[in-house]
Amino acid sequence: MRQTRTISAIVSFTAFSLMLAPRMYADAWNERTTVTFNEPVEIPGQVLSAGTYVFKLMDSQSNRNIVQIFNKDENHVYATILAIPDYRLKPTGKTVITFEERAANAPQAIKAWFYPGDNYGQEFVYPKPRAEQLAKVAKQPVPSMPESMESTTKMAAKSATEPQVVAMKKAPVKAQQPSGEEVEIGEVVTTPPQLVAKNTAPAQPAPTQLPSTASPLPLVGLVGLILTTAGLGLRFAVRKID
Repeated sequence: MRQTRTISAIVSFTAFSLMLAPRMYADAWNERTTVTFNEPVEIPGQVLSAGTYVFKLMDSQSNRNIVQIFNKDENHVYATILAIPDYRLKPTGKTVITFEERAANAPQAIKAWFYPGDNYGQEFVYPKPRAEQLAKVAKQPVPSMPESMESTTKMAAKSATEPQVVAMKKAPVKAQQPSGEEVEIGEVVTTPPQLVAKNTAPAQPAPTQLPSTASPLPLVGLVGLILTTAGLGLRFAVRKID
């Protein structure tokens, strides 16, 4: 049975966001969040020790986002991680981090990170060999990237150069099934429902031709009356001239 565990950690926001509007906007854009883990946790490519970390979005303008994890002082980057959107039906007012099921005595592997009030979170993409293992333990699909990208992720953690980020965003992302089968990511990701505004009637197609009018007889009679009046007027004018 699928079980998604929520983080037992302390999550806080930047205090300055309550005082400075520009800082508040910046934090909302990159979803800056401070998280304190009370035990080691696994992320793609490595295990983080218990402690305080800062999560940020490096790029939020793509359907593939890049998540960076910093130390508490934000002067060291531990990881730069490829993520895909993870949809939830009901957003909450607090940060939520979910975990994959884990093997005995193994650190919990982070599945997704949701910023307060957002329907979409960031689901971490794991290197294929590790994704296969996690899928079997969790008994649910796990997003995966080629094993060769693991080294790129680790190098990006140190420098995060533009070519490395571009390479991560272009990496082929698949999904590993619990059975060991690899499938397209689109077959397993959750898509949002189509929202329709209430009390809004569907648009009606424009008519392909104008509706037919009533009988043409009234129009013919009107034209005849106009011509008769014009003829009498012209006749009266001619008599007056004579």
